[in-house]
Amino acid sequence: MAKPMTKTQLVAALAEEMDSDKKSAGEALDAITSIITREVAAGGAVTLPGVGKIYCRERPERMVRNPATGEQFKKEADKQVKMTIAKALKDSVNG
Repeated sequence: MAKPMTKTQLVAALAEEMDSDKKSAGEALDAITSIITREVAAGGAVTLPGVGKIYCRERPERMVRNPATGEQFKKEADKQVKMTIAKALKDSVNG
C-alpha cells in the first residue's frame, strides 16, 4: 500500500494543477477544509462531486465494553463524521 499524500504534497499538486503558486493553493485547501468543517459541524452535509459526500451522523447512547477488563459501561450519545464514496471514484479505482 502506498503512503498517504501529505498536506504539503497535496498543496504542491493542487498548485501545479491550478497553474498557481503554492501559497494560493494552500489557502484554497484551507478554505475548503474550513467550509466542510463548519457545514458538517452544523449538522449539514457536503458533496464533493466525483469524490463523495461528507456528513455527520448522530449515535445514540449505548452500552460498550472495555476489552482489557471486560467491564461494561454506558457511553453517552455522540456524533460521528461519515463519508460515502462516489460511484465514479469507485469505478475509476476498480478500473
